[in-house]
Amino acid sequence: MRTKILIVDDAAINRQILCEIFKQDYKDNVLTADDGIRAVEQLRDFADDIAVVLLDLIMPNMDGFGVLETMQQEGWIKKIPVLMITGDASASVEIRGFEMGVADFIRKPFNALSIQKRVHNVAQLFAHQNELEDIVNEQTKQLREQYRVLEQQAEKLRETNDRILDMLGNMVEQRNLESGLHVKRVKGFTEILARFMMKRYPKYELSEESVARIAQASALHDIGKIAIPDSILLKPGRLTDEEFAYMKTHTTRGGEILNQMEGIWDDDTHKLSRDICLYHHERFDGRGYPEGLKGDEIPIAAQLVSVADVYDALVSERVYKAAFTKDEAFEMIQGGKCGVFSPELMECFDDARAEFEQLADLLKETV
Repeated sequence: MRTKILIVDDAAINRQILCEIFKQDYKDNVLTADDGIRAVEQLRDFADDIAVVLLDLIMPNMDGFGVLETMQQEGWIKKIPVLMITGDASASVEIRGFEMGVADFIRKPFNALSIQKRVHNVAQLFAHQNELEDIVNEQTKQLREQYRVLEQQAEKLRETNDRILDMLGNMVEQRNLESGLHVKRVKGFTEILARFMMKRYPKYELSEESVARIAQASALHDIGKIAIPDSILLKPGRLTDEEFAYMKTHTTRGGEILNQMEGIWDDDTHKLSRDICLYHHERFDGRGYPEGLKGDEIPIAAQLVSVADVYDALVSERVYKAAFTKDEAFEMIQGGKCGVFSPELMECFDDARAEFEQLADLLKETV
C-alpha cells in the first residue's frame, strides 16, 4: 500500500504550508524536495511507497517538466499521480503538462481544502487503478501458468498418441511380414503429399498441425490386417477371389478395432485414424472399397494415405513380387492402373515426385 506523499517546491514556505496541510492525512510519511534532482532521488528510493507527488513547475537545476520526463522514462508516471504546482495559468503549460502525464494542477496561492480534496480524489483514483492493474497482472500470470501447464499436458498427450500409433503400426508390420520401414515410408510420403495439398488447395483447410496428425495417424492404415488369417495374409502367391474378398475386410475390421480403443486417445486422433483405416482403399471414381465412396466423400486424410500406401507398395520388394522402378510406379499411379485418384491429388503427386523418390531411396529396404 502506498502511504507517502512527495512535495517538491524550491520555496521553503510553500513546502511548509503543504506539509502542514497534509500532516494529518499522511502523518510522518511526508517527503520533501527543494529541486527536481532531489525529487528524482526521492522517487528512486520510495517509488513503490509514494501515493502522490505535488510538483512545482519552476525550480532550479531541474524544473517540473524535467522531473516528468524522468518519471516517464522510469515508468513511474503510470503508477504515481502528479499534481503540478504553478502560478502560470496559460493553456500551453496545461496542455504540455497533461501530455506528459500530469493528473491535475494546483494554483498558487493555495487553498487548503481544495488541495486536500484534489489530492485525495486523485490518489484514490490511482490507488484503485493500480489495484485493478495488479489484479489483472496476477490473473494474467495465473492464466499464463495454466496455459503453460495445459501446453505441457497437450504435448504429453500428443507424445502418447504418437507412441500408440507407432506401436500399433509396427505391430501390424511384424504380423504382415512387410518391410520394417513400411510405416515410416508411408508416414513420410503422406506428410510430403499433404504439405503440397496444403499449399496448393487451401479449400481442404490443412495446417501444419493437421498435416502432422494425418502423417502420424497413417501408421494405422492397415491395423485391420491383424484380424486376417495367416493363410491369407502371408500367402506368397495370388489370392483367390474369395481370399481377396476376405482380405478387403481389413478396412472394416480395422475400424472395429479402433472403435474398441475409443477413449485411449483424443477424439480427433481417433476419428482421423478410423477414417484412414476405413477409407484408404476407396477410389475417386467410386470403385474402391469398403463403401464405394466417390470424390470428396472420401476424407482427404484417407485420400492422401491411399496414394502414399500404393506408391510404397509399388516401389518396395515383397515376398510375392519384385519392386517396380520409381518411374514405373509414378506412371502407374498417374495412369490410373492402381485405381483413380483425384486430379488435384495427382497434381500434388506430380509436384511431390522428387521428394517421394528421395525418401524412397533414403528408407530403402529389401526383404
